[in-house]
Amino acid sequence: MWYNFFGDTMIIDTHCHLNYEDYENLEDIINNMNGIMIASGCDDKSNKEVLDLTKKYKNVYGTLGIHPENLEDITDSSFELIEKNINNEKIVAVGEIGLDYYYSSDTKEKQKEIFEYQVKLAEKYNKPVVVHSREAIQDTYDILKKYKVNGTIHCFNSSLEMAKEFIKLGYKIGVGGVLTFKNAKKLQEIVEQIDLENIVLETDSPYLTPEPFRGKKNNPSNVYYVALKVAEIKNISVDDVLKVTNDNAIKLYKL
Repeated sequence: MWYNFFGDTMIIDTHCHLNYEDYENLEDIINNMNGIMIASGCDDKSNKEVLDLTKKYKNVYGTLGIHPENLEDITDSSFELIEKNINNEKIVAVGEIGLDYYYSSDTKEKQKEIFEYQVKLAEKYNKPVVVHSREAIQDTYDILKKYKVNGTIHCFNSSLEMAKEFIKLGYKIGVGGVLTFKNAKKLQEIVEQIDLENIVLETDSPYLTPEPFRGKKNNPSNVYYVALKVAEIKNISVDDVLKVTNDNAIKLYKL
């Protein structure tokens, strides 16, 4: 296993997007990250980039999947690429997959079909899933509960009650930069009330940059500021937060 450290404890960003088009200095971003990044694929192009990055960089792992907003360009080869590479030792999950009714409510049935297909694929190969759910939490839950699969509910934005239901299914709650926002009281209360053993840290880079850098392009090293906020909420040390959430990620994704 590859180790590097932020202070005394390694940091792990369990969900980021390391697309070349988003960063002029992607190599510097990766080389300056004092820890592990799990780069998430969303479509054919990003899935191929994830595979390239995991080959090139020791501290980059990846997930492969089709995001619910990227259904129009799906072909048979989209899933062939995922299945062909699913047992690659650097590919740790199927994702980013899920449902998004916020922008695309007219494609609900197609989204559910593609989501369920990819969950079945993860079950077949005993892989976790990285789940995107926006304005679709009940349908997301209803699909996931049918399969013997675990993973992360990425960028969790539902209720405490639903967080507990996903935890019962074996899922971790993905917490990112939104936690640091002033208007994120509900999420902060959820983090306060669920056990740290059920949380993994993420950035969703280049999006959702945490305070104090909100408004700037996000990068994986900012996961440290998410850990700081979790430590503040739970009144424990940031070192303890990192140790537990790192262990959660290592076990879930077999890093």
